[in-house]
Amino acid sequence: MSVQNLRPKTRGLTNIIIGIVVFIAAIAILSFGSQFFYLFKKVDAQEVGIQFTSGRIKNVVGPGVYSDFGLFVSMVKVSSQAIPFAVDDAEIITKDKQRMGAAVSGDIFRPGETEKDVLRENWSKYRGLYTDDAALVAKVQDFARQAMKVCVGGRSFDDNTIGSARDELRGCIDDELNDLAASVGLMVRNVVVPNIILSPEAQAGLDAIVQSRLETEKAAQDELKAIAQAEAEQARVEGEIRVEQARIQETTRQQTTLAELERQRVAAQLAVIEAQRANTLAELETERQRIEATKANEILAAERNLQIRKLEADALEAVARGDVALRKALALLYAEHPEFQLVTIAEANAAALSAADKIIFTVEGSMPTIVLPGPGIAPTVNVAQPQ
Repeated sequence: MSVQNLRPKTRGLTNIIIGIVVFIAAIAILSFGSQFFYLFKKVDAQEVGIQFTSGRIKNVVGPGVYSDFGLFVSMVKVSSQAIPFAVDDAEIITKDKQRMGAAVSGDIFRPGETEKDVLRENWSKYRGLYTDDAALVAKVQDFARQAMKVCVGGRSFDDNTIGSARDELRGCIDDELNDLAASVGLMVRNVVVPNIILSPEAQAGLDAIVQSRLETEKAAQDELKAIAQAEAEQARVEGEIRVEQARIQETTRQQTTLAELERQRVAAQLAVIEAQRANTLAELETERQRIEATKANEILAAERNLQIRKLEADALEAVARGDVALRKALALLYAEHPEFQLVTIAEANAAALSAADKIIFTVEGSMPTIVLPGPGIAPTVNVAQPQ
C-alpha cells in the first residue's frame, strides 16, 4: 500500500477523533457550566420557583421566565396544583367499643408564592414531599388514618354514622388532618367522608335499628298525619269562616270608605257653597261700603256746595248792600250838591268817548240824522229845525 492511499484514511480517522473529543468536551462544559448559570427557565402559572445559590435558598418566585449567573446557582420548581388523595380504614374502634371503618378523600396543596417563609423554613426537612407526588400522597394518607382514628375513636357509633353526625365527623377529620399537615407545611382542602364501612354484624344491627326507628317514625307520622288532617279540616273550616268574615269586613270597609267619600264630597260642596256665600257677602258688603262712600261723598259735596252758595249769597248780599249804600250816598250827595251831578255826567260822557268818536253839536231840542258813507254816497249830517 502506498503512502498516498494511507493519507485519506488517516485524515478521516483524525476528523472522527476530533469530533468525539469536541462532543465530550461540550458535554463536560455544559455539565460543569450548569453549576454557574441557567437561562430562560420558565415557571408556569401552577408552579413556584425556588432559586438557589451555593445550596442556599436565594428567593422564591412566582410564574415567569428567569435566568441567573453565579457560583453553583440553580432553580427547582414546585407544583402548586391540587394533588388528590383517598384512604380508607376498615378497623376503627368507636368510643362505645363498636367496630366500623371510614373512607376519606381530599386535595393536598403545597406551599405557594404567598407561603415563601414556609418553603424556606421546611425545604431542608421536607424537600421530598414538595417535589415527589407519591411521597406526598403517602404522607397525607398516614395523616388521614391518624385523624380518622382520633375522630371516630372519640365518638360513639351513633354519633359517627347517623344523621348529621356524618358531617360533624367530616369536620373533625378535616380539622385534625390539617393540624397534622400544617406541621410539614401542607394544606388539605375539600375533605369528604364518602363512605362509612360497617361489619356485617354491625350492618345488620344498624338495619334493625333503622327499621325499628322507621316503624316508630311511621307510627308517629301516622299519628301526626291524622292530627294534621284534623287540623287541616279545622283550618279549612276556619279558613272559610275567615274568608266570609273577611268578605263581610271588606264589604263593610268599602261601604265605610264610600260613606266617608260621600261625606267628604258633601263637605266639599258645603265648603264651596260657604265660599260662594262668603264671596257674595263680601261683594255685597263691598258694594254697600261703596254706595255709602258715594252717598257720603255726595252729601259732603252738597254740603260744601251749600256752604259755597251760602258764602256766595253772603258775598252778593254784601256787594248789594255796598252798592245800595253807595247809591244812597251818591243820591244824597247829588241831592245836596247838584253841581256834583253835572260833574259826574261830564265824567261819564268823557269816559264813553274814544279817540275815533265824532262829536256833533246840535241845537238843543233837535235830532241829528246821520248818513254813513258808502260807494257813491258822501257823508251827510242833516239837522232838522224843530217846529
